[in-house]
Amino acid sequence: MLSQSEENYLKAIFSIELSNAKTVSTTLIAKNLSTKASSVTDMIKKLADKNLVNYEKYKGVKLTSEGKEIALNIVRSHRIWEVFLVDKLNYNWDEVHDLAEQLEHIKSTTLIDKLDKLLGFPKHDPHGDPIPTEAGEIEPINGKPIPNFKEGTIGRIIHIEDEPEIIYKQILAEDLHIGSQLHIVENNEKRVVFHSEGEEYVLAPIVANNITITELLKEEFSEEKSFRLSNLKNGEEAKIIGISRECRGEIRRRLLDLGFVINTKITVDLTSPMNNPRAYLVRDTSIAIRNEQAKFILIEKIKTHAKSH
Repeated sequence: MLSQSEENYLKAIFSIELSNAKTVSTTLIAKNLSTKASSVTDMIKKLADKNLVNYEKYKGVKLTSEGKEIALNIVRSHRIWEVFLVDKLNYNWDEVHDLAEQLEHIKSTTLIDKLDKLLGFPKHDPHGDPIPTEAGEIEPINGKPIPNFKEGTIGRIIHIEDEPEIIYKQILAEDLHIGSQLHIVENNEKRVVFHSEGEEYVLAPIVANNITITELLKEEFSEEKSFRLSNLKNGEEAKIIGISRECRGEIRRRLLDLGFVINTKITVDLTSPMNNPRAYLVRDTSIAIRNEQAKFILIEKIKTHAKSH
């Protein structure tokens, strides 16, 4: 039986291989695991002795077929646990990575298979990473980081990298969501500017590089008319066009149960002194929700009844 440390090394090597690095060097492994190169060298020797990796000085480290199988199982376990924590236990998607890091080491493939079935065999985790199948197959991420695209490109966010943590938290603070469409209006060495869901975003290229998008055709682009419900003003009428993919589990079910469903007309009914929460008129019923929930509901504005103040 492998130790948690050994499993972490196999997962790190797999992650680096998946990133298309030319060589999986001990330096890259040390950086991935935030440890010393000397510690990596010692561990690689142990893993080589167990026939889990091959190592040649100038060719780097490579997983053996057995090592890759173990790494895939760990990755599968981690990502299924993340989905479970978000969908069933109502954790925010930015809270689950560290918990899943601990849970992934539970030695029970039966448990993971049952969780997979319970969740409906999800294909992606909350960050957009593909979940390996029981057979060990994993889909590639068919997209590129935002800075790789020219100005004028329209696309959809399909993945947000959760490492390094400092950049990940910066992206979360911007309220960007997987599944959101965007239109790149400026892209240079200093900044990347794009529009999404009625908002303008200005990011440093190093931050935008952690957001992967897939390019869309112009006829697929609907973002010009799409806004978040939290942006609806007094006197404006809109119809609901969807709920963000970032809204999962119990929160999503609650919003649907309250009547926030596609093609439903909606207006602002009442606002609190601090403008949060706000009450919306949905099917002749006034429903109060906080802006943190309203931001997940996507709308298309129809008309304005009166000037907003």
